[in-house]
Amino acid sequence: MRAYHDTEWGVPSHDEGYLFEMLLLEGAQAGLSWATILNKRDNYRRALDGFDPEVIAGYGAAKLDGLLADPGIVRNRLKVAGTVKNARAFLATQQQHGSFARYLWSWVDGTPVRNRPASTAELPTRTPLSDQLSKDLKRRGFTFVGSTIMYSYLQAVGVVNDHLASCPAGERAGD
Repeated sequence: MRAYHDTEWGVPSHDEGYLFEMLLLEGAQAGLSWATILNKRDNYRRALDGFDPEVIAGYGAAKLDGLLADPGIVRNRLKVAGTVKNARAFLATQQQHGSFARYLWSWVDGTPVRNRPASTAELPTRTPLSDQLSKDLKRRGFTFVGSTIMYSYLQAVGVVNDHLASCPAGERAGD
């Protein structure tokens, strides 16, 4: 968790593969701890063909049954089926906007939101931005993209930098 926090969380990313990976992992995390999902990340990478949205978009019933039998990932039927829906919606969004990164970063005019709260008590679980993004993603066919999940996603991929003011990693996040 420390390495993830210090080197990855909050670092602005425009990498399509990473943005998709984190979208799926954040959705898988719903109702669970992030540590659980982070510990299963390599299993997800293996099971989901390196988080390749083109491959995942083509998954059929046999592949989904195999995923539901894989003890290395969260075996929730809705979450597993959601990976296919999200891959298809991700690809459609890429096609419409030229890239998913362009779509995502357009919500903040390409500049990370930098909050730098004094304590974790100041951190929201959702914001008007995550509310709007969630609504738009649902309209596009995504699933497991509620506002709270989307706020966590925005933090993870660096669209929002919520490192505490006292945290040196916030300065290294590169915004």
